[in-house]
Amino acid sequence: MVLPRISIVTPSLNQAAFIEATIRSVLNQHYSELDYLVIDGGSTDGTQTVLQKYDGRLRWLSEKDRGQTDAINKGMRLAEGEILAYLNADDLYLPETLDRVAHYLAAHPQAEWVYGDCRLIDEMGRSLGRLRAPSFNLNRMILRGEFIPQPTVFWRRSAATAIGEFDVTLRYAMDCDFFIRLGRHSPGHRLDAELACFRLQPLSKTVSGEEKHWRETLLVSERYGLKPWTFWYWWRRARHRGLRSLPLVIQRIITRRMGRSQDEYQADHYQP
Repeated sequence: MVLPRISIVTPSLNQAAFIEATIRSVLNQHYSELDYLVIDGGSTDGTQTVLQKYDGRLRWLSEKDRGQTDAINKGMRLAEGEILAYLNADDLYLPETLDRVAHYLAAHPQAEWVYGDCRLIDEMGRSLGRLRAPSFNLNRMILRGEFIPQPTVFWRRSAATAIGEFDVTLRYAMDCDFFIRLGRHSPGHRLDAELACFRLQPLSKTVSGEEKHWRETLLVSERYGLKPWTFWYWWRRARHRGLRSLPLVIQRIITRRMGRSQDEYQADHYQP
Protein backbone atom coordinates (compact mmCIF):
# COMPACT_ATOMS: atom_id res chain seq x y z
CA MET A 1 0.00 0.00 0.00
CA VAL A 2 1.34 3.40 -1.01
CA LEU A 3 0.84 5.82 1.88
CA PRO A 4 0.08 9.51 1.22
CA ARG A 5 2.33 12.41 2.15
CA ILE A 6 0.88 14.25 5.16
CA SER A 7 1.45 17.96 5.83
CA ILE A 8 0.96 19.26 9.38
CA VAL A 9 0.86 23.01 10.04
CA THR A 10 1.41 24.41 13.53
CA PRO A 11 0.45 28.09 13.97
CA SER A 12 2.34 29.65 16.85
CA LEU A 13 2.66 32.83 18.86
CA ASN A 14 4.52 32.95 22.18
CA GLN A 15 3.96 29.30 23.05
CA ALA A 16 7.55 28.46 24.05
CA ALA A 17 6.30 26.67 27.17
CA PHE A 18 4.45 24.07 25.08
CA ILE A 19 5.68 24.09 21.50
CA GLU A 20 8.57 21.67 21.92
CA ALA A 21 6.22 19.00 23.25
CA THR A 22 3.97 19.65 20.25
CA ILE A 23 6.89 19.37 17.82
CA ARG A 24 8.09 16.13 19.42
CA SER A 25 4.60 14.64 19.22
CA VAL A 26 4.66 15.20 15.46
CA LEU A 27 8.24 14.18 14.71
CA ASN A 28 8.03 11.12 16.97
CA GLN A 29 5.30 9.71 14.78
CA HIS A 30 8.12 8.22 12.67
CA TYR A 31 5.94 8.59 9.60
CA SER A 32 8.23 8.64 6.58
CA GLU A 33 5.98 10.76 4.35
CA LEU A 34 5.76 13.73 6.74
CA ASP A 35 5.92 17.40 5.80
CA TYR A 36 5.88 19.55 8.96
CA LEU A 37 5.66 23.34 9.05
CA VAL A 38 5.58 25.76 11.98
CA ILE A 39 4.25 29.22 11.13
CA ASP A 40 5.21 31.57 13.95
CA GLY A 41 3.73 35.05 14.23
CA GLY A 42 6.93 36.73 15.44
CA SER A 43 7.15 35.34 18.98
CA THR A 44 9.25 37.17 21.57
CA ASP A 45 9.43 34.41 24.18
CA GLY A 46 12.20 32.20 22.82
CA THR A 47 10.07 30.16 20.44
CA GLN A 48 12.58 30.66 17.60
CA THR A 49 15.34 29.12 19.75
CA VAL A 50 13.23 26.00 20.11
CA LEU A 51 12.50 25.92 16.39
CA GLN A 52 16.18 26.24 15.49
CA LYS A 53 16.84 22.97 17.34
CA TYR A 54 14.71 21.18 14.76
CA ASP A 55 16.13 22.74 11.59
CA GLY A 56 16.24 20.06 8.93
CA ARG A 57 13.40 18.08 10.49
CA LEU A 58 10.72 20.69 9.91
CA ARG A 59 10.21 23.91 7.98
CA TRP A 60 9.49 27.10 9.87
CA LEU A 61 9.20 30.83 9.50
CA SER A 62 8.65 33.61 12.00
CA GLU A 63 7.08 36.88 10.90
CA LYS A 64 4.15 39.07 11.84
CA ASP A 65 0.81 37.91 10.55
CA ARG A 66 -2.90 38.67 10.95
CA GLY A 67 -3.48 36.04 13.59
CA GLN A 68 -3.93 32.29 13.92
CA THR A 69 -6.24 31.84 10.94
CA ASP A 70 -3.88 33.74 8.65
CA ALA A 71 -0.97 31.61 9.89
CA ILE A 72 -2.88 28.39 9.16
CA ASN A 73 -3.70 29.54 5.63
CA LYS A 74 -0.10 30.59 5.07
CA GLY A 75 1.13 27.17 6.13
CA MET A 76 -1.42 25.37 3.98
CA ARG A 77 -0.24 27.28 0.92
CA LEU A 78 3.31 26.08 1.60
CA ALA A 79 2.28 22.50 2.38
CA GLU A 80 3.32 19.75 0.00
CA GLY A 81 1.21 16.84 1.22
CA GLU A 82 -1.85 15.13 -0.17
CA ILE A 83 -3.33 15.01 3.34
CA LEU A 84 -3.52 18.20 5.43
CA ALA A 85 -4.09 19.08 9.07
CA TYR A 86 -3.16 21.70 11.64
CA LEU A 87 -2.08 21.19 15.22
CA ASN A 88 -1.98 24.14 17.60
CA ALA A 89 1.26 24.87 19.44
CA ASP A 90 -0.02 23.59 22.78
CA ASP A 91 -1.72 20.39 21.55
CA LEU A 92 -0.26 16.94 20.86
CA TYR A 93 -0.64 13.97 18.56
CA LEU A 94 -0.84 10.57 20.18
CA PRO A 95 1.52 7.79 18.99
CA GLU A 96 0.71 6.18 15.63
CA THR A 97 -1.88 8.81 14.72
CA LEU A 98 -0.43 9.66 11.32
CA ASP A 99 0.04 6.01 10.43
CA ARG A 100 -3.55 5.22 11.46
CA VAL A 101 -4.97 8.12 9.44
CA ALA A 102 -2.81 7.38 6.39
CA HIS A 103 -3.80 3.71 6.27
CA TYR A 104 -7.49 4.55 6.62
CA LEU A 105 -7.45 7.15 3.85
CA ALA A 106 -5.40 4.91 1.57
CA ALA A 107 -7.90 2.09 2.10
CA HIS A 108 -10.95 4.36 1.70
CA PRO A 109 -10.36 6.58 -1.35
CA GLN A 110 -13.93 7.89 -1.13
CA ALA A 111 -13.23 9.45 2.31
CA GLU A 112 -12.36 13.14 1.96
CA TRP A 113 -11.74 13.77 5.65
CA VAL A 114 -11.45 11.88 8.92
CA TYR A 115 -11.46 12.63 12.63
CA GLY A 116 -11.49 10.80 15.95
CA ASP A 117 -11.63 11.06 19.72
CA CYS A 118 -9.46 13.47 21.66
CA ARG A 119 -7.79 13.27 25.05
CA LEU A 120 -8.18 16.34 27.24
CA ILE A 121 -5.04 17.29 29.17
CA ASP A 122 -4.18 20.06 31.60
CA GLU A 123 -1.34 22.57 31.57
CA MET A 124 1.06 19.94 32.93
CA GLY A 125 0.01 17.29 30.43
CA ARG A 126 -2.08 15.27 32.88
CA SER A 127 -5.11 13.49 31.44
CA LEU A 128 -8.52 15.00 32.22
CA GLY A 129 -10.57 12.47 30.30
CA ARG A 130 -11.62 11.46 26.81
CA LEU A 131 -13.55 13.71 24.49
CA ARG A 132 -15.64 11.36 22.36
CA ALA A 133 -16.26 12.62 18.86
CA PRO A 134 -19.80 12.28 17.52
CA SER A 135 -20.73 10.33 14.42
CA PHE A 136 -20.83 12.68 11.46
CA ASN A 137 -24.10 14.54 11.04
CA LEU A 138 -24.02 17.85 9.18
CA ASN A 139 -27.45 18.92 10.41
CA ARG A 140 -26.42 18.47 14.04
CA MET A 141 -23.17 20.37 13.45
CA ILE A 142 -25.10 23.37 12.12
CA LEU A 143 -28.19 23.38 14.32
CA ARG A 144 -26.92 21.96 17.60
CA GLY A 145 -23.33 23.14 17.39
CA GLU A 146 -22.10 19.55 17.60
CA PHE A 147 -18.38 19.70 18.13
CA ILE A 148 -15.73 17.77 16.18
CA PRO A 149 -12.38 17.83 18.03
CA GLN A 150 -10.16 20.04 15.91
CA PRO A 151 -6.75 18.44 16.64
CA THR A 152 -8.01 15.09 15.31
CA VAL A 153 -9.17 16.25 11.87
CA PHE A 154 -7.31 15.42 8.64
CA TRP A 155 -8.52 16.20 5.12
CA ARG A 156 -7.44 15.63 1.53
CA ARG A 157 -5.96 18.48 -0.46
CA SER A 158 -8.68 17.93 -3.05
CA ALA A 159 -11.32 18.79 -0.42
CA ALA A 160 -9.49 21.95 0.59
CA THR A 161 -9.23 22.99 -3.04
CA ALA A 162 -12.98 22.50 -3.41
CA ILE A 163 -14.07 24.48 -0.33
CA GLY A 164 -11.38 27.17 -0.02
CA GLU A 165 -9.20 28.44 2.82
CA PHE A 166 -10.04 29.08 6.46
CA ASP A 167 -12.08 32.26 6.91
CA VAL A 168 -9.70 34.98 8.17
CA THR A 169 -12.63 37.06 9.44
CA LEU A 170 -13.12 34.42 12.16
CA ARG A 171 -10.85 34.33 15.17
CA TYR A 172 -12.37 31.63 17.35
CA ALA A 173 -14.62 29.43 15.19
CA MET A 174 -12.66 29.19 11.95
CA ASP A 175 -12.33 25.43 12.52
CA CYS A 176 -16.10 25.05 13.03
CA ASP A 177 -16.76 26.98 9.82
CA PHE A 178 -14.18 24.95 7.89
CA PHE A 179 -15.54 21.61 9.12
CA ILE A 180 -19.10 22.55 8.18
CA ARG A 181 -17.87 23.42 4.70
CA LEU A 182 -16.00 20.11 4.58
CA GLY A 183 -19.20 18.35 5.64
CA ARG A 184 -21.22 20.06 2.94
CA HIS A 185 -18.64 18.87 0.41
CA SER A 186 -18.38 15.29 1.69
CA PRO A 187 -19.31 13.39 4.88
CA GLY A 188 -16.66 13.03 7.55
CA HIS A 189 -15.44 9.58 8.60
CA ARG A 190 -15.05 8.97 12.33
CA LEU A 191 -12.21 6.74 13.51
CA ASP A 192 -12.91 4.93 16.77
CA ALA A 193 -9.61 5.92 18.39
CA GLU A 194 -7.96 8.73 20.34
CA LEU A 195 -5.82 10.66 17.88
CA ALA A 196 -4.69 13.79 19.71
CA CYS A 197 -4.54 15.68 22.98
CA PHE A 198 -6.29 19.00 23.48
CA ARG A 199 -4.61 21.07 26.17
CA LEU A 200 -6.81 23.14 28.46
CA GLN A 201 -4.52 25.89 29.71
CA PRO A 202 -5.31 29.44 30.89
CA LEU A 203 -3.89 31.28 27.88
CA SER A 204 -5.57 29.20 25.19
CA LYS A 205 -8.32 30.97 23.27
CA THR A 206 -10.81 28.24 24.13
CA VAL A 207 -10.30 28.94 27.83
CA SER A 208 -9.51 32.67 27.95
CA GLY A 209 -12.05 33.61 25.28
CA GLU A 210 -14.83 31.16 26.11
CA GLU A 211 -17.65 33.70 25.71
CA LYS A 212 -16.29 35.06 22.41
CA HIS A 213 -15.75 31.51 21.17
CA TRP A 214 -19.37 30.60 21.92
CA ARG A 215 -20.74 33.74 20.26
CA GLU A 216 -18.70 33.23 17.11
CA THR A 217 -19.66 29.56 16.89
CA LEU A 218 -23.32 30.55 17.10
CA LEU A 219 -22.79 33.11 14.31
CA VAL A 220 -21.19 30.43 12.14
CA SER A 221 -24.23 28.19 12.64
CA GLU A 222 -26.49 31.10 11.67
CA ARG A 223 -24.40 31.51 8.54
CA TYR A 224 -25.32 27.96 7.48
CA GLY A 225 -28.98 27.88 8.41
CA LEU A 226 -29.64 28.19 12.17
CA LYS A 227 -32.47 30.71 12.66
CA PRO A 228 -33.17 32.76 15.83
CA TRP A 229 -36.82 31.66 15.88
CA THR A 230 -36.00 27.92 15.98
CA PHE A 231 -35.87 25.57 18.96
CA TRP A 232 -32.17 24.78 18.58
CA TYR A 233 -31.18 28.44 18.67
CA TRP A 234 -32.79 28.83 22.10
CA TRP A 235 -31.59 25.45 23.30
CA ARG A 236 -27.99 26.46 22.63
CA ARG A 237 -28.44 29.72 24.49
CA ALA A 238 -29.98 27.80 27.38
CA ARG A 239 -27.14 25.29 27.41
CA HIS A 240 -24.60 28.09 27.49
CA ARG A 241 -26.23 30.55 29.85
CA GLY A 242 -28.62 28.49 31.91
CA LEU A 243 -32.34 28.02 31.44
CA ARG A 244 -33.37 30.77 33.86
CA SER A 245 -31.79 33.49 31.74
CA LEU A 246 -34.28 32.87 28.91
CA PRO A 247 -37.79 34.30 28.46
CA LEU A 248 -40.41 32.29 30.38
CA VAL A 249 -42.19 31.09 27.24
CA ILE A 250 -38.88 29.73 25.88
CA GLN A 251 -38.14 28.05 29.22
CA ARG A 252 -41.48 26.22 29.02
CA ILE A 253 -40.92 25.09 25.43
CA ILE A 254 -37.45 23.75 26.25
CA THR A 255 -38.62 22.07 29.43
CA ARG A 256 -41.45 20.31 27.59
CA ARG A 257 -39.16 19.29 24.75
CA MET A 258 -36.54 17.97 27.15
CA GLY A 259 -39.19 16.04 29.04
CA ARG A 260 -40.31 14.24 25.88
CA SER A 261 -36.86 13.15 24.72
CA GLN A 262 -34.25 13.93 27.34
CA ASP A 263 -31.77 11.42 25.94
CA GLU A 264 -31.68 13.26 22.62
CA TYR A 265 -30.17 16.34 24.23
CA GLN A 266 -27.68 14.86 26.65
CA ALA A 267 -24.17 15.97 25.68
CA ASP A 268 -21.62 13.26 26.29
CA HIS A 269 -18.76 15.28 24.87
CA TYR A 270 -17.27 18.71 25.37
CA GLN A 271 -19.13 21.61 23.81
CA PRO A 272 -17.46 25.02 23.28
